[in-house]
Amino acid sequence: MNEKRSSIVGFALIGVILLLFSWYNTKQMEKRQQEDVRVRDSIAAVTALQQESVADTSAAQVEAPVEDVSESYAEGWLSEASQAATEYYTLENDKVRIRISSKGAQPYEVLIKEYYTYDSSALVLVRPDKSLFDLELNTNQWLNTSDLNFSPVAFTDSTLTLRLQFDDASWVDAVYTLPADNYKLDYRLHFNGMDKVLDRRTGRMTLKWVLDVPRLEKGYQNERNYSGVAYKYLANNEVKTLGKRRDTAEETFNASIRWFGFQQQFFSAILVSEDGFPAGKLVNRFYAENEPGGSLMQSGAEMTIALDTANPDFELPFSFYFGPNHFYTLKSYNEGFEKIIPLGGKVIGTISRYIIIPTFNWLSRFISSYGLIILLLTIMIKLVISPLTWKSYSSSAKMRVLKPEIDKINEKYPKQEDAMKKQQATMDLYRRAGVSMWGGCLPILLQFPILWAMFRFFPASIELRQQGFLWCHDLSAYDSILDFGFKIPLYGDHMSLFALLMGISMWGYSKMTMSQQPSTQTMPGMEFMQVWLMPIMMVFICNNLSAGLSYYYLLSNIITIGQNWAIRKWFVDEEKIYENLKKKANSKEPVKKSKFRQRLDEAYKAQQEQLKQQNKKR
Repeated sequence: MNEKRSSIVGFALIGVILLLFSWYNTKQMEKRQQEDVRVRDSIAAVTALQQESVADTSAAQVEAPVEDVSESYAEGWLSEASQAATEYYTLENDKVRIRISSKGAQPYEVLIKEYYTYDSSALVLVRPDKSLFDLELNTNQWLNTSDLNFSPVAFTDSTLTLRLQFDDASWVDAVYTLPADNYKLDYRLHFNGMDKVLDRRTGRMTLKWVLDVPRLEKGYQNERNYSGVAYKYLANNEVKTLGKRRDTAEETFNASIRWFGFQQQFFSAILVSEDGFPAGKLVNRFYAENEPGGSLMQSGAEMTIALDTANPDFELPFSFYFGPNHFYTLKSYNEGFEKIIPLGGKVIGTISRYIIIPTFNWLSRFISSYGLIILLLTIMIKLVISPLTWKSYSSSAKMRVLKPEIDKINEKYPKQEDAMKKQQATMDLYRRAGVSMWGGCLPILLQFPILWAMFRFFPASIELRQQGFLWCHDLSAYDSILDFGFKIPLYGDHMSLFALLMGISMWGYSKMTMSQQPSTQTMPGMEFMQVWLMPIMMVFICNNLSAGLSYYYLLSNIITIGQNWAIRKWFVDEEKIYENLKKKANSKEPVKKSKFRQRLDEAYKAQQEQLKQQNKKR
């Protein structure tokens, strides 16, 4: 009866916790919606600078009024620039093809070679009319370069110089250079004779870049979870991100940053300033899944750039990175780009960067199948942590064989008021037998950083992108053996077989573990949570995540089940363990008390003293 009552109380507490969690999430959602309104206004302010064609990309964007900019420049070079026809110039190497528009001298289209979208289309990271790159200058009137056409000065397959002329002796050159076999595009602004044109009181210009980042992957939610805006501080080389898992986000800063990037799950558009951006604002907003233009998010930057207005001839060096979020590719530029890959914090990130990724890449040199690579990587990890697995199982076996002795203690102290004595006697038994209460838990906790590192690694690993294995066509996205045609809340519109098999293997492992635990270690309701609730929750969670991740957890569970079975069958003799522990437990040799036991004894004495005082008063 007591056990039944305890179970009911346990489930009631679980229900209360779930209700409180739901209430907390509701409050957080309301707070986030209020913040989204404020951030949306900031995004609108940046977006309003876009050309009409960019503004029309979706109904969600702000539409700017169309005006004839030529009226602002009644005569001279700028008038010609405002009325000239827009032309396009292509820079190309083996990695990328970049089209530059004469209007604003800005990147107009960027094609990433050797990669394709999930539906096998060409991978265009910057799409025509889906981007705006603008410089706002004060020349006794504020002008925007995105309104003006630059004239070509020099053009080859790898270099392009476009010029905005102000008078016979004053101009701004935008110089682009694309090195061979490279994702980095050098961008340099050369100011010549502009000391007579620029307003010296201002001493700055504003760089604005708004980009509609396209959807490139199969699963919207998974792609969104690993996309956002990243930036690196100039002083301490710290890299931060914003926007991930949030509908809208905004960051305003006054400390100089080295670069910022609009980061999709596997590809990024990054702008680097050699001199740094002394101040600015970054904004990000995700589109709905059914956005008709195929856009994932709109990312915007508004950066302040210092100008040497007293100098008749000076340059501002920049560079773009348009390419994949491949760890070693990003790292090769020595800019900290690789830190945009969400591999975790210091501990988890260190494991991923210096253990998992090098091992994974070493295996890929010899094996072409990434499914087999994940299998071998899982086996290697299991071999490395096998001492911890042995320690955990051995400790559990000792606790299990001590059950008869524990039962005797329970029979000796059946009353509630003897709970302290029962705990003391149990601690004495464990201490004399040389068994730690935490012996089975600590090895599992020590394995947790590796498990979490793998959880972060697989969805962020571009190596798995569009790599098939068995029935799965893309290990970086979810696998589907059944499409429902409708969405099930929290689950999705499909059934992932790898996630389902992972849940079954987790159920089997939990069932084996619980069957080996003595009843004294099992709290009421814990068996239901561990054997049924947790596997079901993991199936729901992993159904929309990377198939490679679910496959790894499936393999990990199967190997662990095999390890435990082999240890129990061939390496652990529980009868022998019981005899050895019984001898130790019955030994009369004094055993040094632990600090925990000393505190427990002191608490027991204080309790007994309190009871005596209460009895005297009666």
